[in-house]
Amino acid sequence: MENTIKWNNRFNLGVDSIDKAHQKLFAIVQKMVDLNDDEKNRRWICEEGIKYFKNYAIKHFADEEAYMQSIGYSGYPTHKHIHDNMKNKTLPALERDMAESEFSVESIQHFLGICLGWLTGHIMLEDHAITGKINNKWVHEWTQAASVFEDTAIRVMNELFGLKTEIVSERYAGENFGKKTCYRLTYVDKTGKRTQVFFIFEEKLILYFINRLIGVQLTKVNKVVIDAVAQICQQFMKRVAMYYNASGMSKLEKNNLLTEEQLANDFNNAYPKYSLLFNTGKGYFALCVKE
Repeated sequence: MENTIKWNNRFNLGVDSIDKAHQKLFAIVQKMVDLNDDEKNRRWICEEGIKYFKNYAIKHFADEEAYMQSIGYSGYPTHKHIHDNMKNKTLPALERDMAESEFSVESIQHFLGICLGWLTGHIMLEDHAITGKINNKWVHEWTQAASVFEDTAIRVMNELFGLKTEIVSERYAGENFGKKTCYRLTYVDKTGKRTQVFFIFEEKLILYFINRLIGVQLTKVNKVVIDAVAQICQQFMKRVAMYYNASGMSKLEKNNLLTEEQLANDFNNAYPKYSLLFNTGKGYFALCVKE
């Protein structure tokens, strides 16, 4: 598998207990990656590996939160929400995905890709911010408005495509969930303020959309599909605006396809105000709003 990341000293914070815990978490996931080719024992390996990873992560989160409080870290509330999101939403959602799909290759790749990406980003960014080495990129706290936006996105996906959609993460930071297509809509309001909306679709979900709309079984993403995706994104946001106070999205200024590198650059300075990852049962997608 491509999900291979070895421990590097650049991950070290300089807090011995935290660094050792991080190394252990990496080792658990990497062991699952290494053993994933064992088709005969894949399910057992995943079930036991996930259980061990989850138990160890929960203990580590508690220890790390106690350390943050002991030094009076100002970013503690946001950091704790990131931990809670991983513990209470992301891991349970990934577990359900694997169980419901009978531990399909795709569901296992979702788990390994998201967990490795989350660990790497979380340690290098949020955890290093604890020691003052860098600034935290999660500058927005979770609010009731964010919860309303999340619920609205789930409602719209169900209305447009009849898909029972589940939140996987409320703090999506660009983690890998497979082959994907990225699209950006840029809106401008009457004051000239711009709002960018990012859609990141797993390719199999895009093909599901298009096949359902035109009744033709396409097997790969081409220009026709990409053009159709642009219309889907715009219709999705029009429907969102019916239920959600989206005053900043009054006029569509431009829309464009993004490479993964361009998406990463857009996320470089700070993460979006809303950055959500969903599982539709037909594929994953992220919906992010950046002002």
